[in-house]
Amino acid sequence: MANVEECRTALAQIAGRLAEVDQEEFAEHVVERTISCRIPDLNVAFQTRIHSGGLDPFEHTDDAKAAQVRVTANSDDLVALANDGLKVTKAWATGRLKIEASIFDLLRLRKIL
Repeated sequence: MANVEECRTALAQIAGRLAEVDQEEFAEHVVERTISCRIPDLNVAFQTRIHSGGLDPFEHTDDAKAAQVRVTANSDDLVALANDGLKVTKAWATGRLKIEASIFDLLRLRKIL
């Protein structure tokens, strides 16, 4: 099981990858939303805000359900996603990654992931 710092690093890696997406394309597909990432095996959650300029830094939150887009993954799966050891589509299809969002937000995110 990965620890909290490894998960925080994984989230920073994922944010860094999103920062590499072409700015015009990114801005075209992103609307401002709050995003939480809940890591149930560590009983911890982080939250950020996505907007046309990218992602704000992830911060600890006690209310992951308040976010408009909610992601849930165990610590090892989150680290594997960040290190390209696990693909988003496979993780989602096998239930290792859960995403709760409106259909419109899911379609927008799919364009940049």
